[in-house]
Amino acid sequence: MTLTFMIQNRYIKPVLAACLACLASLPMEAQNPIICDRYTPDPAPYVHGDTLYLFVDHDESQTVNNYFTMKDWLLYSTVDMVNWTYRGTPLTSATFSSWAKQDNDCWASQCIERNGKWYWYVTATIKGEAYPGIGVAVADSPAGPYHDPIRKPLVKGWFKIDPTVIIDDNGQAYLFYGNNMLWYAKLTNSMTAITGGEKEVPTKDEDAFGPFKGYNDDGTPKTNFEEASWIYKRDGKYYLEYAAGGVPEHWAYSTADKITGPWSYQGKILGQAENSFTIHGGSVEFRGHHYMFYHNGKLSGGGGYKRSTCVEEFTPNDDGTIPFIKFTTKGVEPLQTLNPYIPQEAETINQCQGVLCEGDHNGCYVTNISSGDYIKVRNVDFGETGARSFRAKVRVEKKCIVSVRTGSKTGAVRTRITLEPTNGEWVEMVCNLTQPITGIQDLFFTFTGSGTSLFDFDSWQFAEEADNIQTPEPRHHADTPIYDLQGRRMKGLQNNRSIRIVDGKKIIQTH
Repeated sequence: MTLTFMIQNRYIKPVLAACLACLASLPMEAQNPIICDRYTPDPAPYVHGDTLYLFVDHDESQTVNNYFTMKDWLLYSTVDMVNWTYRGTPLTSATFSSWAKQDNDCWASQCIERNGKWYWYVTATIKGEAYPGIGVAVADSPAGPYHDPIRKPLVKGWFKIDPTVIIDDNGQAYLFYGNNMLWYAKLTNSMTAITGGEKEVPTKDEDAFGPFKGYNDDGTPKTNFEEASWIYKRDGKYYLEYAAGGVPEHWAYSTADKITGPWSYQGKILGQAENSFTIHGGSVEFRGHHYMFYHNGKLSGGGGYKRSTCVEEFTPNDDGTIPFIKFTTKGVEPLQTLNPYIPQEAETINQCQGVLCEGDHNGCYVTNISSGDYIKVRNVDFGETGARSFRAKVRVEKKCIVSVRTGSKTGAVRTRITLEPTNGEWVEMVCNLTQPITGIQDLFFTFTGSGTSLFDFDSWQFAEEADNIQTPEPRHHADTPIYDLQGRRMKGLQNNRSIRIVDGKKIIQTH
């Protein structure tokens, strides 16, 4: 049965990001890598309340000179560990335009919250220099917008990359960083300056960082500490995870009773990453579970310069040591079900093919949808009564068909919807299902049409009654749109000042 959507409401959503090339997915049963629309190396997880935020770098799908091509940093989040929501591209090289090389060299980073502010520490190459610097951007929310408050690097110099940050129990914050060598420094209360100078950690100490077996021809160490330090505290003990072994890398860790050391080598955590000569990650505890994040090169088209985030669950030993963790394609189990009866962002995805998420702190959506593409949402709980109607917000470029399926991308079709072009406008539509969907299901949206860029997909929602979904009122009437001071259409009043068009005139408003 084919149903044509009934238009309930129209609104325009901002177009906020540039198009990027699509990526193919892994087989349906695979959950690793966990992000499938982009390459996402160097994962930095951070738990805040009931949400795990994942700050990642971004390997471009098209490399320059077959080398790392990295222009920005991305943000994802999850509450269930299996469905990941794209939260935008909060940082680019332009954020650090006063000192950083532009359009490339957006290297490893980590973000932390303190007193309602978010501090994102990044590595970038300094303009006019061959060596890097570590900068910091600040925002009021994890998705931004961020700004560079000091307009210069916190530290700079050869081998000073890969920042990791910790706020100790006494409130003192520390920044660790380094490649082949390792340094740490105290941060001021502002989190935007170094105090007391830099201190070097003796990484060639075998008791501290494991066996050292000399150097490669280019002078780099064959084993021992390499890069990508990740520091945290658990049960009164400090843990320092890091890439080791030279190239190719593995993941190891050391512990200490004091943050200043001395450190004691504990062994390997992960082996050499699959299809990647680097491995960069970090562990985190979330809702009583321990997770180890890392990257590999196994996403379709991936490799050493196109890496993707993966995650494994582990249980620390009784003495606090970390067991050796095996790589899996299965990934982790869900922590909770997803509720289909409240609005869900289309960019909340378990697995996908071909599509791309775009947007920023004002709002995100799914785009680049072509015939044969799909989106999978895992562990959706429709309950015993089940869903009988469906709502979605879309912007349609070309006539196409959306099939709502359960079980697999070729599974039972619960409804098949024909979308007609919407003349560049976002429209909200409702239709009935051919039969109710009950129980816990993996949900699939599959797409059929002629050509590429069929439509954009903002959000979806089910209802237990046929044609009984309440349509919210638009935030702003179509004839009085609101823009930010850069001329971008605003989803809501996110900024203190904005522009409203009234009778063809620009009026700056303060909120």
